[in-house]
Amino acid sequence: MSHSSDDPLAGVTTHCHRILLTGAGGKLGRILRSRLKRYADIVRLSDIVRLSDIAELGSALAQEEVMRCDLADGAAVHALVEGVDAIVHMGGVSVERPFEEILPANIQGTYNIYEAARRHGVRRVVFASSNHVIGYYRQGEVLDANVPLRPDGYYGVSKAFGEQLSRFYFDRYGIETVCLRIGSSYPEPADRRMLVTWLGYDDLEQLICRAIFVPKIGYAIVYGASANRETWWDNRHAAGLGFAPVECSEPFRSKVESAPPLPVDDPAGWYQGGAFVNAGPFGD
Repeated sequence: MSHSSDDPLAGVTTHCHRILLTGAGGKLGRILRSRLKRYADIVRLSDIVRLSDIAELGSALAQEEVMRCDLADGAAVHALVEGVDAIVHMGGVSVERPFEEILPANIQGTYNIYEAARRHGVRRVVFASSNHVIGYYRQGEVLDANVPLRPDGYYGVSKAFGEQLSRFYFDRYGIETVCLRIGSSYPEPADRRMLVTWLGYDDLEQLICRAIFVPKIGYAIVYGASANRETWWDNRHAAGLGFAPVECSEPFRSKVESAPPLPVDDPAGWYQGGAFVNAGPFGD
Protein backbone atom coordinates (compact mmCIF):
# COMPACT_ATOMS: atom_id res chain seq x y z
CA MET A 1 0.00 0.00 0.00
CA SER A 2 1.66 3.21 -1.17
CA HIS A 3 0.97 6.60 0.39
CA SER A 4 1.17 10.08 -1.14
CA SER A 5 2.82 12.96 0.71
CA ASP A 6 -0.52 14.36 1.90
CA ASP A 7 -1.76 10.97 3.10
CA PRO A 8 -2.00 10.71 6.92
CA LEU A 9 -0.06 7.41 6.62
CA ALA A 10 2.79 8.97 4.63
CA GLY A 11 6.01 8.25 6.51
CA VAL A 12 4.19 6.17 9.15
CA THR A 13 5.31 2.63 9.85
CA THR A 14 2.34 0.38 9.14
CA HIS A 15 3.66 -2.54 11.15
CA CYS A 16 3.50 -3.61 14.77
CA HIS A 17 4.39 -6.65 16.83
CA ARG A 18 1.04 -8.29 17.61
CA ILE A 19 -2.51 -7.65 16.37
CA LEU A 20 -5.49 -9.43 17.91
CA LEU A 21 -8.27 -10.40 15.50
CA THR A 22 -11.48 -11.48 17.22
CA GLY A 23 -14.11 -13.31 15.21
CA ALA A 24 -11.35 -14.94 13.15
CA GLY A 25 -13.68 -17.80 12.22
CA GLY A 26 -16.32 -15.49 10.74
CA LYS A 27 -16.78 -14.51 7.11
CA LEU A 28 -14.70 -11.35 7.27
CA GLY A 29 -12.36 -12.76 9.89
CA ARG A 30 -11.30 -15.42 7.44
CA ILE A 31 -10.67 -12.77 4.79
CA LEU A 32 -8.60 -10.64 7.19
CA ARG A 33 -6.56 -13.52 8.57
CA SER A 34 -4.00 -13.57 5.76
CA ARG A 35 -4.19 -9.85 5.01
CA LEU A 36 -3.34 -8.74 8.56
CA LYS A 37 -0.06 -10.64 8.41
CA ARG A 38 1.27 -7.79 6.28
CA TYR A 39 1.00 -5.44 9.24
CA ALA A 40 2.25 -7.46 12.23
CA ASP A 41 4.91 -9.91 13.32
CA ILE A 42 2.16 -11.99 14.94
CA VAL A 43 -1.59 -12.12 14.34
CA ARG A 44 -3.47 -13.58 17.29
CA LEU A 45 -6.61 -15.29 15.99
CA SER A 46 -9.59 -15.86 18.25
CA ASP A 47 -13.16 -17.10 18.01
CA ILE A 48 -15.67 -18.95 20.18
CA VAL A 49 -15.59 -21.88 17.75
CA ARG A 50 -12.64 -24.23 17.59
CA LEU A 51 -10.56 -22.72 14.86
CA SER A 52 -9.25 -26.17 13.96
CA ASP A 53 -12.82 -26.97 12.87
CA ILE A 54 -12.66 -24.31 10.17
CA ALA A 55 -11.11 -25.76 7.05
CA GLU A 56 -10.08 -22.39 5.66
CA LEU A 57 -8.00 -21.65 8.74
CA GLY A 58 -6.06 -24.88 8.87
CA SER A 59 -3.21 -25.13 11.33
CA ALA A 60 -1.53 -22.10 12.84
CA LEU A 61 1.57 -20.83 11.09
CA ALA A 62 4.64 -19.33 12.71
CA GLN A 63 3.19 -15.84 12.27
CA GLU A 64 -0.08 -16.78 13.97
CA GLU A 65 -1.34 -17.54 17.45
CA VAL A 66 -4.69 -19.26 17.89
CA MET A 67 -6.67 -18.75 21.11
CA ARG A 68 -10.23 -19.99 21.44
CA CYS A 69 -12.22 -17.54 23.54
CA ASP A 70 -15.81 -16.87 24.56
CA LEU A 71 -16.07 -13.09 24.50
CA ALA A 72 -18.66 -13.20 27.28
CA ASP A 73 -16.01 -14.66 29.63
CA GLY A 74 -14.23 -11.68 31.13
CA ALA A 75 -11.27 -13.64 32.49
CA ALA A 76 -10.72 -15.36 29.15
CA VAL A 77 -10.83 -12.04 27.30
CA HIS A 78 -8.35 -10.56 29.78
CA ALA A 79 -5.89 -13.34 28.91
CA LEU A 80 -6.66 -12.96 25.21
CA VAL A 81 -5.71 -9.27 25.13
CA GLU A 82 -2.44 -9.59 27.04
CA GLY A 83 0.55 -8.55 24.96
CA VAL A 84 -1.26 -7.13 21.94
CA ASP A 85 -0.58 -3.74 20.36
CA ALA A 86 -3.94 -3.27 18.61
CA ILE A 87 -7.28 -5.04 18.49
CA VAL A 88 -9.40 -5.62 15.40
CA HIS A 89 -12.70 -6.53 17.04
CA MET A 90 -14.79 -8.43 14.51
CA GLY A 91 -16.19 -10.97 16.98
CA GLY A 92 -19.86 -11.42 17.78
CA VAL A 93 -23.17 -12.44 16.25
CA SER A 94 -23.26 -10.84 12.80
CA VAL A 95 -26.92 -11.30 11.85
CA GLU A 96 -30.24 -10.36 13.38
CA ARG A 97 -31.14 -12.74 16.19
CA PRO A 98 -33.16 -12.69 19.43
CA PHE A 99 -31.74 -10.33 22.04
CA GLU A 100 -30.75 -13.22 24.30
CA GLU A 101 -28.37 -14.44 21.57
CA ILE A 102 -27.01 -10.98 20.82
CA LEU A 103 -26.31 -10.04 24.44
CA PRO A 104 -23.37 -12.30 25.42
CA ALA A 105 -20.91 -11.69 22.58
CA ASN A 106 -22.01 -8.37 21.12
CA ILE A 107 -22.70 -6.43 24.31
CA GLN A 108 -21.00 -8.21 27.22
CA GLY A 109 -18.19 -9.26 24.92
CA THR A 110 -17.50 -5.76 23.63
CA TYR A 111 -17.40 -4.47 27.19
CA ASN A 112 -14.92 -7.23 28.09
CA ILE A 113 -12.71 -6.28 25.14
CA TYR A 114 -12.53 -2.66 26.24
CA GLU A 115 -11.98 -3.51 29.88
CA ALA A 116 -9.14 -5.83 28.93
CA ALA A 117 -7.69 -3.15 26.65
CA ARG A 118 -7.79 -0.67 29.54
CA ARG A 119 -6.14 -3.07 31.97
CA HIS A 120 -3.40 -4.06 29.53
CA GLY A 121 -2.75 -0.56 28.19
CA VAL A 122 -3.82 -1.24 24.59
CA ARG A 123 -4.22 2.15 22.93
CA ARG A 124 -6.00 1.35 19.64
CA VAL A 125 -9.13 -0.67 18.84
CA VAL A 126 -10.80 -1.10 15.48
CA PHE A 127 -14.46 -1.82 16.19
CA ALA A 128 -16.53 -3.53 13.52
CA SER A 129 -19.75 -1.56 13.73
CA SER A 130 -22.37 -1.79 11.01
CA ASN A 131 -24.63 0.13 8.68
CA HIS A 132 -27.44 -1.43 10.71
CA VAL A 133 -26.99 1.26 13.39
CA ILE A 134 -28.72 3.59 10.90
CA GLY A 135 -30.82 0.97 9.13
CA TYR A 136 -34.16 2.72 9.60
CA TYR A 137 -33.22 5.70 7.48
CA ARG A 138 -34.74 5.64 4.02
CA GLN A 139 -32.69 4.48 1.08
CA GLY A 140 -31.44 7.51 -0.81
CA GLU A 141 -30.94 9.68 2.28
CA VAL A 142 -27.30 10.74 2.58
CA LEU A 143 -26.06 10.35 6.14
CA ASP A 144 -22.93 11.49 7.92
CA ALA A 145 -21.46 10.11 11.14
CA ASN A 146 -23.36 12.57 13.31
CA VAL A 147 -26.94 11.62 12.45
CA PRO A 148 -29.04 10.19 15.30
CA LEU A 149 -28.82 6.42 15.40
CA ARG A 150 -31.79 4.43 14.12
CA PRO A 151 -30.94 0.73 14.54
CA ASP A 152 -32.99 -1.75 12.54
CA GLY A 153 -32.87 -4.60 15.08
CA TYR A 154 -31.16 -6.07 18.12
CA TYR A 155 -27.95 -6.55 16.12
CA GLY A 156 -27.97 -2.86 15.19
CA VAL A 157 -28.70 -1.94 18.81
CA SER A 158 -25.66 -3.96 19.91
CA LYS A 159 -23.45 -2.11 17.45
CA ALA A 160 -24.86 1.23 18.63
CA PHE A 161 -23.92 0.15 22.16
CA GLY A 162 -20.39 -0.63 20.98
CA GLU A 163 -20.03 2.78 19.38
CA GLN A 164 -21.14 4.51 22.57
CA LEU A 165 -19.00 2.29 24.79
CA SER A 166 -15.92 2.96 22.68
CA ARG A 167 -16.62 6.69 22.87
CA PHE A 168 -16.70 6.42 26.67
CA TYR A 169 -13.42 4.50 26.78
CA PHE A 170 -11.77 7.16 24.65
CA ASP A 171 -13.09 10.07 26.71
CA ARG A 172 -12.33 8.41 30.06
CA TYR A 173 -9.22 6.35 29.33
CA GLY A 174 -7.82 7.63 26.04
CA ILE A 175 -8.24 4.35 24.16
CA GLU A 176 -8.47 5.39 20.52
CA THR A 177 -11.14 3.68 18.42
CA VAL A 178 -12.17 3.73 14.81
CA CYS A 179 -15.74 2.47 14.44
CA LEU A 180 -16.21 0.99 10.98
CA ARG A 181 -19.84 1.11 9.90
CA ILE A 182 -19.35 -1.72 7.44
CA GLY A 183 -21.76 -1.87 4.55
CA SER A 184 -21.96 -5.16 2.63
CA SER A 185 -18.54 -6.78 2.35
CA TYR A 186 -18.74 -9.76 0.01
CA PRO A 187 -16.86 -10.91 -3.09
CA GLU A 188 -19.50 -9.08 -5.13
CA PRO A 189 -22.82 -7.30 -4.52
CA ALA A 190 -25.79 -9.65 -4.44
CA ASP A 191 -28.71 -7.24 -4.92
CA ARG A 192 -29.64 -3.66 -5.79
CA ARG A 193 -29.11 -2.40 -2.25
CA MET A 194 -25.58 -3.80 -2.24
CA LEU A 195 -24.74 -1.83 -5.38
CA VAL A 196 -24.73 1.12 -2.96
CA THR A 197 -23.46 -0.51 0.25
CA TRP A 198 -20.84 -2.87 -1.21
CA LEU A 199 -17.34 -2.83 0.32
CA GLY A 200 -14.72 -4.79 -1.60
CA TYR A 201 -12.14 -6.78 0.31
CA ASP A 202 -9.22 -4.58 -0.80
CA ASP A 203 -11.06 -1.51 0.48
CA LEU A 204 -11.87 -3.36 3.72
CA GLU A 205 -8.16 -4.08 4.16
CA GLN A 206 -7.30 -0.44 3.48
CA LEU A 207 -9.83 0.67 6.09
CA ILE A 208 -8.46 -1.73 8.70
CA CYS A 209 -4.86 -0.69 8.03
CA ARG A 210 -5.70 2.99 8.34
CA ALA A 211 -7.80 2.42 11.43
CA ILE A 212 -4.85 0.72 13.12
CA PHE A 213 -2.01 3.01 12.11
CA VAL A 214 -3.17 6.57 11.34
CA PRO A 215 -1.63 8.61 14.18
CA LYS A 216 -3.73 10.49 16.71
CA ILE A 217 -7.06 9.47 15.24
CA GLY A 218 -8.78 9.84 18.62
CA TYR A 219 -12.31 8.60 18.13
CA ALA A 220 -13.74 8.29 14.65
CA ILE A 221 -16.70 6.76 12.85
CA VAL A 222 -16.27 5.89 9.19
CA TYR A 223 -18.71 4.30 6.78
CA GLY A 224 -17.34 1.28 4.98
CA ALA A 225 -18.31 1.32 1.32
CA SER A 226 -16.33 1.23 -1.89
CA ALA A 227 -16.37 3.97 -4.55
CA ASN A 228 -19.79 2.95 -5.82
CA ARG A 229 -21.77 5.05 -8.30
CA GLU A 230 -24.44 5.90 -5.74
CA THR A 231 -23.79 6.57 -2.06
CA TRP A 232 -25.95 7.01 1.03
CA TRP A 233 -23.02 7.82 3.32
CA ASP A 234 -20.85 10.90 3.76
CA ASN A 235 -17.42 10.31 5.31
CA ARG A 236 -16.28 13.93 5.58
CA HIS A 237 -16.10 13.76 9.39
CA ALA A 238 -13.59 10.90 9.06
CA ALA A 239 -11.38 12.72 6.55
CA GLY A 240 -8.41 12.38 8.90
CA LEU A 241 -8.38 8.67 8.22
CA GLY A 242 -7.55 9.30 4.57
CA PHE A 243 -9.72 6.45 3.33
CA ALA A 244 -9.84 6.51 -0.48
CA PRO A 245 -11.69 3.45 -1.80
CA VAL A 246 -10.39 1.97 -5.04
CA GLU A 247 -13.07 -0.64 -5.80
CA CYS A 248 -16.53 -0.10 -7.27
CA SER A 249 -19.73 -2.10 -7.62
CA GLU A 250 -20.40 -0.91 -11.17
CA PRO A 251 -18.91 -3.95 -12.97
CA PHE A 252 -21.59 -6.07 -11.26
CA ARG A 253 -24.55 -3.83 -12.08
CA SER A 254 -25.87 -5.65 -15.14
CA LYS A 255 -25.77 -9.00 -13.36
CA VAL A 256 -27.56 -7.62 -10.29
CA GLU A 257 -30.20 -5.74 -12.27
CA SER A 258 -31.00 -8.79 -14.38
CA ALA A 259 -32.76 -10.26 -11.33
CA PRO A 260 -36.32 -9.11 -10.50
CA PRO A 261 -36.53 -6.18 -8.07
CA LEU A 262 -38.17 -6.48 -4.67
CA PRO A 263 -41.95 -5.97 -4.53
CA VAL A 264 -42.82 -2.31 -4.03
CA ASP A 265 -44.49 -3.08 -0.70
CA ASP A 266 -41.44 -4.85 0.78
CA PRO A 267 -39.85 -2.68 3.53
CA ALA A 268 -36.48 -4.21 2.69
CA GLY A 269 -36.57 -2.03 -0.41
CA TRP A 270 -37.45 1.13 1.53
CA TYR A 271 -34.88 1.24 4.31
CA GLN A 272 -31.09 1.27 4.31
CA GLY A 273 -31.01 -1.79 6.54
CA GLY A 274 -32.56 -3.94 3.84
CA ALA A 275 -33.78 -7.36 4.92
CA PHE A 276 -32.83 -6.75 8.55
CA VAL A 277 -35.96 -4.61 8.97
CA ASN A 278 -38.06 -7.73 8.26
CA ALA A 279 -36.35 -10.00 10.79
CA GLY A 280 -38.33 -10.88 13.93
CA PRO A 281 -40.07 -10.53 16.23
CA PHE A 282 -38.69 -13.66 17.82
CA GLY A 283 -40.46 -16.10 20.09
CA ASP A 284 -44.04 -14.96 19.48
